[in-house]
Amino acid sequence: MILVTGATGLIGARLLFDLTSAGKNVRAMRHSNSSMTIVNNIFASNGNNDLLKRIEWVKGDINEVYSILEAMKGIKQVYHCAALVSFTPADYKQMMHVNVQGTANMVNMALETGIEKFCHVSSVAAIGRSEEDNHIAETSPWKTSKQNSNYAISKYEAECEVWRAAEEGLNTIIVNPSMVLGPGDMHKGSTELFGGVWKGLKFYSEGINGFVDVRDVTKSMMQLMESNITNQRYIISAENISYRDLFFEMADAFNKARPSIKVNTWMSELIWRIEAFRTFFTRGKPFITKETAQNSQYQWFYSNEKIRKAIGIDFIPVRQSIRYNCKVLLQVTK
Repeated sequence: MILVTGATGLIGARLLFDLTSAGKNVRAMRHSNSSMTIVNNIFASNGNNDLLKRIEWVKGDINEVYSILEAMKGIKQVYHCAALVSFTPADYKQMMHVNVQGTANMVNMALETGIEKFCHVSSVAAIGRSEEDNHIAETSPWKTSKQNSNYAISKYEAECEVWRAAEEGLNTIIVNPSMVLGPGDMHKGSTELFGGVWKGLKFYSEGINGFVDVRDVTKSMMQLMESNITNQRYIISAENISYRDLFFEMADAFNKARPSIKVNTWMSELIWRIEAFRTFFTRGKPFITKETAQNSQYQWFYSNEKIRKAIGIDFIPVRQSIRYNCKVLLQVTK
């Protein structure tokens, strides 16, 4: 049997669909108050709600050791997708608690219970970035830098826990997805980009980032877990494109007006301050924070050569991914 943590998030939910479609026995771990919206949307949009009946749901928390031990009974493989993604400074302590300590708990219990193979979902944010070289591969060394967000630091330290467990005998795989495109919650995570365009986003930048369809992320994870490969990390990214092109494609797919105002560095600094001022009084969540504003100006180019050589994957083109996911999001939000 296979255990999936973070099963109600975008990657976890898609993974549940792919695993059950492949006939695997799956146990999914979730918080008692977590929403099933993304899971239901993904299964429904693929026309196979019956597969949901194959999943054994368990309530648990990756920061509660006993619930992890209970969830791992009879488990051979673990996909650890649970994480807190936030670019709000106030969430720093909670993010470190969930992403770092939670991952430490997971690998410790995997060693304790004799798990055969463990897949950790990290992020390209955990890979080293340098002001001198914006081309990034798995071997790029981590450097302390102002360009590292708090989220990046938490994912880097979480990876350190996985590498430590590998040294202690746990067979591991680490995947580092770039920005994931999928039919998630348009108010959370990377799918919030779709939500912003749907609401009439006016701004764009010439920053460049890596993007990948969630279907390719889970496909890569499953193929790596079924292979003899262990104790390796892989960037999972389809293409490097600008936010301008990304937002234009989303706007076209949603039949919305394209963003028309190009944001440079000084404007991004102004926008996040205005947004912080607004949400201070409304007590809402800012769509743009200092970290997201600054990151939107950077140009990063991620290599997918290693994963291509390992499993021979042909990535879904970003334009095709955007059009598919916009169609699904329109269907599930009606």
